[in-house]
Amino acid sequence: MELFPAIDIIDGCAVRLVRGDYAQKTVYSDNPLAVAKGFAEAGATYMHMVDLEGAKNGGTPNLETIREIVENLGLKVQVGGGIRDEETVKEYLEAGVFRVILGTAAVTNPKFLQKMIDTHGEKIAVGVDIKDGMVAIKGWVEISEETCFDFCEKLQNMGVATIICTDISKDGLLSGTNIELYRELTEKFSLNIIASGGVTDLDDIHKLREMGLYGAILGKALYTGNINLEDALAEAGVKV
Repeated sequence: MELFPAIDIIDGCAVRLVRGDYAQKTVYSDNPLAVAKGFAEAGATYMHMVDLEGAKNGGTPNLETIREIVENLGLKVQVGGGIRDEETVKEYLEAGVFRVILGTAAVTNPKFLQKMIDTHGEKIAVGVDIKDGMVAIKGWVEISEETCFDFCEKLQNMGVATIICTDISKDGLLSGTNIELYRELTEKFSLNIIASGGVTDLDDIHKLREMGLYGAILGKALYTGNINLEDALAEAGVKV
């Protein structure tokens, strides 16, 4: 199983939110490059980044911070947050990003999603953010009318290869991840599923790996010290 240590960015700083609430923000570092370097030195080969300003307002306000990490560390970086048009997708891919994550646009503009899949293939992933069984959009501040499973079926039929699935109710709480949700998704779909939200300890990683999940994102647990990244990579079976 692949592990994706996460850096969420606001104003060029590495931050974490609780359940996506911008009012519940903790700044962990004003130097995301140094944070990412620590991940790389621990043995990570992948990383997950979200431009939280982009998620809320669109655009690429933190593109240079992301570009700096990609160019300096050689990590395979996947990026999400407010990617709603073709120009933004191109900007990130030209900056060397490994995979671009579409969220709101994948829900509200399926024609755009299909075009991006047809053009860029597996370099396009979709963020499936779930609140009470429904798909959330626009930085998690709005709820769509699509259920999680209906949306995932649509994505699979469109040719999407990878989804990043977040249970918002678990995000940033260190209360454990939603194992049953990921088990059900794994049973229903042949998508590469990346678990996100509430991955708290090595036991969570063990359970996700046992069910054959493609990957998991590590966020707050890394910053608080609940999870040691080297231990997590070993538990996931990543060869360092």
